[in-house]
Amino acid sequence: MKLVWLGHSAFRVELPGAVVLIDPFLSGNPKFSGDVAEASRGVTHILLTHGHDDHVGDAPQIARESGAQVVSNFEICMHLQAQGAQSVNPGNTGGTIDCGPFFVSFTPALHSSGTTENGRSIYLGNPNGLVLTPKDGSPTLLHMGDTDIFSDMALIRDLYAPKIGIVPIGDRFTMGAKTAALAVRRFFDFETVVPCHFGTFDVLDQTPDAFVAGLASTILRVETPQIGGEVALA
Repeated sequence: MKLVWLGHSAFRVELPGAVVLIDPFLSGNPKFSGDVAEASRGVTHILLTHGHDDHVGDAPQIARESGAQVVSNFEICMHLQAQGAQSVNPGNTGGTIDCGPFFVSFTPALHSSGTTENGRSIYLGNPNGLVLTPKDGSPTLLHMGDTDIFSDMALIRDLYAPKIGIVPIGDRFTMGAKTAALAVRRFFDFETVVPCHFGTFDVLDQTPDAFVAGLASTILRVETPQIGGEVALA
């Protein structure tokens, strides 16, 4: 498995038989200076945790141009299909989808989900975390999406045993660093943790330093790559 952070909550995951983009907020991201075409090269699947613009991002255009399959909740899939996505594969909280080289499972997240068009709010279903379970034996990955801490995170651990955790830490719209570190320590048995959703905008925490410090007493590998950088996995 190859995991690349593209900034904010966007990641590229390369597996045998699949190239996956998660929450590809790229062209509107003030900290992403790469090339959208290169970041999405060879993409086969687009996974979306929820419907906010800083997570859906370039998904409609990438889906139209590449034919990549969109995997998300029903409302988001229908919304993107109306924008020209050729292939959608909807699910919802508690469900698991067979995506060929991997499975995707939908977990709860404490947040909201929607977009605004012409000044009107459009509801886009409940937010989710997404568990990506490769069929080649690579470690199972949990992208928490945007969320606060909640005690049923322990059930996510028990059901899916994720070993790689992508964790929002930026505060204001998600958990802050202290709360995110507590969630990781108390509810999960990760081997590698990657913080995200920080530093993109001035209203968010700018560095992962407090999160890293909150996990200093653990044996966890905490990876903080530069945007565009690969995450070192065991």
